[in-house]
Parts: sequence; structure tokens; C-alpha cells
Amino acid sequence: MTIPQTPFIFLLLLFAFFTPTHQNVSVSLSKTTLSKSGDSVLIQWSGVDSPSKLDWLGIYSPPSSHHDNFIGYNFLSSSPTWESGSGSISLPLVNLRSNYSFRIFRWTEAEVDRNHLDQDHNPLPGTAHLLATSDDELTFESGRGPDQIHLSYTDADDEMRVMFLTSDAGERTVRYGPSDDSLDDVAVAHVERYEREHMCDSPANASIGWRDPGFIHGAVMTRLKKGLRYYYKVGSDNGGWSKTHSFVSRNGDSDETTAFMFGDMGTATPYATFSRTQDESISTVKWILRDIEALGDKPAFVSHIGDISYARGYSWLWDQFFSQIEPLASKLPYHVCIGNHEYDWTLQPWKPEWATMYGKDGGGECGVPYSLKFNMPGNSSEPTGTGAPATRNLYYSFDVGSVHFVYISTETNFVQGSKQLEFIKRDLEGVDRRKIPFVVVQGHRPMYTTSNERGDAPMREKMLEHLEPLFVKNNVTLALWGHVHRYERFCQLNNYTCGSVGPVHVVIGMAGQDSQPIWEPRPDHLTDPVHPQPERSLYRGGEFGYTRLVATKQKLTLSYVGNHDGKVHDTLEIFASGQVLGVNGASIKAVDSNSGGAGEPGVIGVVLITDTN
Repeated sequence: MTIPQTPFIFLLLLFAFFTPTHQNVSVSLSKTTLSKSGDSVLIQWSGVDSPSKLDWLGIYSPPSSHHDNFIGYNFLSSSPTWESGSGSISLPLVNLRSNYSFRIFRWTEAEVDRNHLDQDHNPLPGTAHLLATSDDELTFESGRGPDQIHLSYTDADDEMRVMFLTSDAGERTVRYGPSDDSLDDVAVAHVERYEREHMCDSPANASIGWRDPGFIHGAVMTRLKKGLRYYYKVGSDNGGWSKTHSFVSRNGDSDETTAFMFGDMGTATPYATFSRTQDESISTVKWILRDIEALGDKPAFVSHIGDISYARGYSWLWDQFFSQIEPLASKLPYHVCIGNHEYDWTLQPWKPEWATMYGKDGGGECGVPYSLKFNMPGNSSEPTGTGAPATRNLYYSFDVGSVHFVYISTETNFVQGSKQLEFIKRDLEGVDRRKIPFVVVQGHRPMYTTSNERGDAPMREKMLEHLEPLFVKNNVTLALWGHVHRYERFCQLNNYTCGSVGPVHVVIGMAGQDSQPIWEPRPDHLTDPVHPQPERSLYRGGEFGYTRLVATKQKLTLSYVGNHDGKVHDTLEIFASGQVLGVNGASIKAVDSNSGGAGEPGVIGVVLITDTN
């Protein structure tokens, strides 16, 4: 049969027009299997014709994801050889219990959509022009054991809980003992999981944010001897075992207390994504690991007071966070309280008329991942009203050495008549101050701040009305808060007044997130902060960092460590007698952490040598 010439030519032209001009673009991987979460793969490409600074590499998991539902992206121009049409990018990747694939796209200036933005207000890249897809998929080695191992205290002094993640619900156990070659004690883990329908809003319940969360296992190591180093591993013979980790058990006979405390840390990613990530969190983890090494065999714990991962509905950021903290959390109990970026949504069960600050900060998660991925002491919970698992880990307390620690929720009901207020009242009244001289309360949104956080003003009024009288009456030593992403230390406060009555308030939300309004603005110049700062604010720091709390029966010391240099930049000392001293801008010198009493009890590995104001 003869094909008419004109239609044939038309078909050839049509074919030529729609056939990609990038047939020679290729994407290859240096390896197709990674041994563990955090290992790196080198992604190489070649054959990109007329390369542009807007050409980009998309990271996908699972590989079947729609073009727009990438995990993250990097521009090809991050490779030094990109202008040649070839290049490579090395990426450390966490195990998402699904394979990865990689795609290269061309994106043009004309297609930049200023209405399609990430949380940093940058345009998200377009996916109209696919240049290439990796021939191979990237997977993780099977049988290598669970991921995301983290510890926490229970309500019993002789126990330690361990939690971890797997891709299936098969039985897992923890094996533990006093040496790494004697893991004779065994505890069977229970398993939980949440589903897409448990999320209450987008992006958490939409294709763009939801990913398989895996199976969450938890087991309790029991009958632990006081202050002893224990070794443990988690997993099963069929699913594989983790490497052996260790921790030091609580010692109820010791008066010493050590904790690393901060808020608002988040996690860092090796790629850009929909949600703002927190590169500074890497330094926070690094310096705390340094301090853990200096501790030797002394017990300690970590306290992260809200805004934990900043996943905000993008599931894989929880995986990234737990992978990042595992070096800490597999050694020390990792304790948390809930923040607005774990929970808030417009229809949350408790949202009184005055609570205008509650919005969509949780990204539709509504506290579900937070509630199941952690298991704190106590049994506090609130129903979600959606059929999802109850919101847990809201308020609880425990003793370590000479300090009683109380965690509260600023996101759920705390006013008169609430279960939480009754708990706080009962808990504070029950502390024997002859045995435990110091009480530290922690919550996410601050009762006091000189930051320009006007939106939270109605909440602060209610905290002053309902919580502060309990704090003052029960002689709370220290109140620690996050939410404001800076460090600020106040005097002893009662109703905005400095004196000898009331707790010292300290804002410690400087561990990673960088979004920050100015300090309290001048009445006549709203874009300029008040200077000098108000009298009640004794020290304000703009550096990222964390705090170290060290206490004995005689004295509690809180030190603010800056991430930029790893040194102490402010110190608060509170004596059992009630005397309060602050030392800021202090010079320091390193001392041998094993020298035995060379430094002040309130400093790990350093001693203050000047400035005693």
C-alpha cells in the first residue's frame, strides 16, 4: 500500500518535534546497594546539551512517585563540571524502606512559578521536561538490622526503653547485658504503626508528603543495676541485628545530674526539599557528642523541648531526623515535649476563643508521628477526635539525681479544670525538696520572651494566669522554653517583676531553626529592637547552640554553648540556698575531663577563669 506523501511528511515532522533532543543523556550510580542509613552514593550524569543553571536532579522514593512528588532536589550546577554537560553529586541517603531513583529535568526561566514555593519562599522546580532517569534503582542491604534507635527513661528507675524502626511487623527483641559479649537478657518489643488516614490534613495525608512510615518497635530493659554501663543490640535472626550500643543506667543513689537541653533543632538534608531544613542541627549534635565523650561512665540524658524534626507533613524528614540523632539517642535517653510543629492544625480538639496562635504549623500530622515515634514516661494523652491514635507524650516528670524534671504541653489544655493543670499542681506539690532541691519545668512556647512574638501574647497571658502561680508557690527553680530561636536568660520572675521569688526563665530554642523575628521592637520604630534590652532580660544570645545542665545537692549550673566555637558563652548558677548568679561573656580554658574535680561542678570539661559579675 502506498502512503500519501503529504501526511507521511507531516508524521515525520510531528515525530521529530516530539522526540526528545536529549537521547544521549544518561544517569548512573556508583553503587546500587547501600549498607546502612546515611551512607553515600555518587550520582553521575553526562550528555546534557546546552546545560543551564536551572537543570536539576530529582530524588525519588519510591521510584514510582509522580514527577512532582520528589523527596528532594539539587541543581546540576552544584557540580564543578556541570557546564561540560557532565558531572556528579554525592548524596548521603537514609533508608526509607523503599528504593530510590533519580531523574534529571530541564527547567526554564519562563516556567518559574512564583506561586509554587517551598517554605523558604523559593520557587519549586518544574517537571515538564524530563531529560533522563537512572537506569538502576538504589536499595539498602537486607538483613542489616533496624534503624533509628533511640532510648528513653520509663517510670521505673531500674529500666530503660529502646525504640527503633523496621520495614515489617515481625517480632524483634533487645538483647542486653553488662558487657558486649554477654547480652544474655532479652526483652520482646511491641510494635505500632500509623496509616495515611490517621493524618488529618495536607501535606501529611497527600501524595506529596506521605510515605510508608515503617513499623515502630519498643522494648524495655528491666532490672538494671544503678549507674552501670549496659550493652545492647536490637533486631532478630531473620531481620538482622543492629550493631551493639551502650548506655549508663540511672543511679538513684547519686546526687549528680547531667542533661543536654535545647529546643527547635530539626534536621539537615543533603538536598533542597519542600520544607525548610536546619543545617545548624549538625553542629548541635557534633558538640553534644563531644560532651558525651567527656562524661565517661556518668549517666546523662538529652532534653528536646518541642519542634522536633520540623517534618511538617513531609514524612521522610522524620526518618532523616532519627538517623541524625541516633549517635546521641542510642547512648543517652532522648526526652521530648510537644511543639506547634508537631501538632497544630485548624481543627485541633482544644482551641479556645483566645487561642488565635494555633494554625497549621504541624503540616497535617496532628501529633500522630510524634505520639508513636516516642514513648515518654507517664500516661498523658488526649483524644484526637479523628479516629487517629491519641496524642501522647504531653506532660510527665521524672527525677535524676538532685533535680526533678517536669515536661508540659503548651499545645493542649493547661487552664483551670484541665487534666494537665491538675497533673502539674499534684506533681509540684509532691516533690520532697529536702531530697531533691531543684525543680526544672520545660515547655515549648515561652511564658517570657523579649522576642517580637506578638501572636503568642494571648497564650502568655493564660500561662501567667494559670501556670505561674503554681510555679511561684512551689518554688520552681528553673523554667526552660523553646519556640523562640535564640537564647535568652531572665532574672527570677513573678508577673514580669525581678526579685527573689519565682523561677529563672531561660529560652533555649536555638538548636537549629533559623527563622527568627527581631527582639522586642521600639514603640516608635517597629522594625528596630529595643536597646538596651529590658531589665528583666539579663543575657541574649544570637548564636546557635544548646545548654548543659549539671547539678549536685548544692548547686545547679546551666551553661549556654555556642555552636560556632563549642565554648560557653553564658552561665547561670543557682544554689540550693536560693542564691542566683549569672556569668556571661566568660573566658574559658579547657581542662582534662578526667582530672577529678579540677573544674566547677556546673561545667563539663571547662572551668570559668574570669568575669565573676
